[in-house]
Amino acid sequence: MEIARDEGRINVLKKIEEYEEKGLFSHDVEEDPPTIPLLPDQVDYLNKKLSSRFWMKVANSIARAYINNLMRKKIFILKDVTGIENFIPLKNKGAIITCNHFNAFDNFAVYKAIEKHLHKRELHKVCREGNYTNFPGFYGFLFKHCNTLPLSSNVTTMHNFLSAVKEILSRGEQILIYPEQGMWWNYRKPRPLTSGSFKLAAQNHVPILPMFITLSDSEIIGQDGFPIQEYTVHILEPIYPNDSFSVKQNTEYLKQKNYESWKTIYEKVYQIPLTYTTKGTVTFDSAQTEKSVLAK
Repeated sequence: MEIARDEGRINVLKKIEEYEEKGLFSHDVEEDPPTIPLLPDQVDYLNKKLSSRFWMKVANSIARAYINNLMRKKIFILKDVTGIENFIPLKNKGAIITCNHFNAFDNFAVYKAIEKHLHKRELHKVCREGNYTNFPGFYGFLFKHCNTLPLSSNVTTMHNFLSAVKEILSRGEQILIYPEQGMWWNYRKPRPLTSGSFKLAAQNHVPILPMFITLSDSEIIGQDGFPIQEYTVHILEPIYPNDSFSVKQNTEYLKQKNYESWKTIYEKVYQIPLTYTTKGTVTFDSAQTEKSVLAK
């Protein structure tokens, strides 16, 4: 029996189309719960408390079982991983991993791609404030306890966030950040990037390890009426800060190189040039930036 396409997913796709035309690439298209400010005493970034370490271990164990179950049922399909040789030299070194953001499962794909080389370490993930403070149910539990580093609108909390990032990177561990910001469901193109992840890399003198996930339709139709996607994780060459650049210069340098590497793999895999439907300006980094874009 044919499954009707979910109206909510259809509306998200329409909003993605609208936002691409307007150049609002970093804006959210999902109806997420309202954000509740994260206060300093509500998060233990480095899991210093015994209770934090306990729930971290429980949550990570549950998450691994959950991911494996999704893979067995072919709800989440990791088709291939390329470029693992680019991660291996960094497996015991601090690095910022960047990835395109198109599904709640994309961080699972990144984790599974490098899992065998983590040596019982966990992959840290930066998440939005509201996902940590006000996301319901099972995913809310994972957001709170699975080595997440929530951003915050509170100045003191953000100071603690930056200190934790510095400590984690100095320990030789990796942090996953989505520089596109908002999740655009099943969107295959790389989007213009925001600066935050690259500034963190520049400030902490660590490389960017770009990953880009390409998608292909499987023969399985999901409960939403759309084909379940098969993921291929491309681990690209690391990008190192330039020692002669300032933090500001390195931020722009790393961001541009990351975007170029994503664009290259997109065009290579899909065999089409990267173009956008955007008219006029492209909005990212909370600013209007003039950018030449090609119409389809």
